[in-house]
Amino acid sequence: MKRYAYYPGCSAETVSASYHVSTLETGARLGIEFQEIEDWNCCGATPYTNIDELLAHGLCARNLAIAEKAGLDVVAPCNACFKNLHHANAELKADKDLAEHINFALEADGLHYGGAVNVHHLIHVFVKDVGLDAIKKQVKQPLKGLKVAAYYGCQLVRPDRGDGFDPEAPSYFEDLLKTIGADAVDFPYRLHCCGASLMIANRRAALAMVRDLLRAAVQAKADVIATACPLCQLNLECYQQDVNREFGTKYKIPVLYFTQLMGLAMGIEPRKLGIGTEVVSPQPVLDCVARRPAPAAAAAPAKPAAAPAAVPQTVKAGQP
Repeated sequence: MKRYAYYPGCSAETVSASYHVSTLETGARLGIEFQEIEDWNCCGATPYTNIDELLAHGLCARNLAIAEKAGLDVVAPCNACFKNLHHANAELKADKDLAEHINFALEADGLHYGGAVNVHHLIHVFVKDVGLDAIKKQVKQPLKGLKVAAYYGCQLVRPDRGDGFDPEAPSYFEDLLKTIGADAVDFPYRLHCCGASLMIANRRAALAMVRDLLRAAVQAKADVIATACPLCQLNLECYQQDVNREFGTKYKIPVLYFTQLMGLAMGIEPRKLGIGTEVVSPQPVLDCVARRPAPAAAAAPAKPAAAPAAVPQTVKAGQP
């Protein structure tokens, strides 16, 4: 069993609770143990590095030090958390003066960071460490016919982190979707920003960015948008009605976490994946899961001189 120091982030118990529970469920099926970092603290979120980079690094370093003490690499499911933790880790390893300064501050908490930890995003762990072949072996209900727009967002892929994933033309998200049987549509806005915290500073500009993403997904004939970030999921799903009011559109497209789609393909009950609390109904996704051949009925014992029983036709539940 693979073990990681799991950094849930501040939204795991609130707006992204479904991401959290689906991560634990799918991870367990794949033999991954996510050990939550004890007494973890906020990573500084999206804006803090622009306010005080030194203190932002200090926040991240504390989490890294706790993980290092446990002898585990860190995995973060949130794009912003991953970006912050990864960037701070790289800076601390490259700058001895910075590391010395940060460690002086960590002494107040009885901690020290020596740079022995690596930081991973959750989707990278599934794709690279676990592997697509291992994931495919756990697929019980392939999402055949489900058209999915893979949305990376802007912080998951930039900058190039030297991890073997192409930051300009990534394909691993689509590869993962194909592995669970879904159809990954051509989604040209997959690396564009969702507006993130701009929703606070310039609401109309942020809504326009969300509108462009939704329009691209609809034009690609996607049934659902799959994301790997709580803030991206929040903006794309929860602001759809605001977009519709602002621009006179009628978007109503489900936005789920990739772990939820993986879990459905693995045969995990929707409620265990946090499905059922959405703003936009994921019914098109659930209908796709329901469209699978029914088990063949047991044939009655043949009677002497009687013609064999007809083979029942395949029935697809939920077929429109």
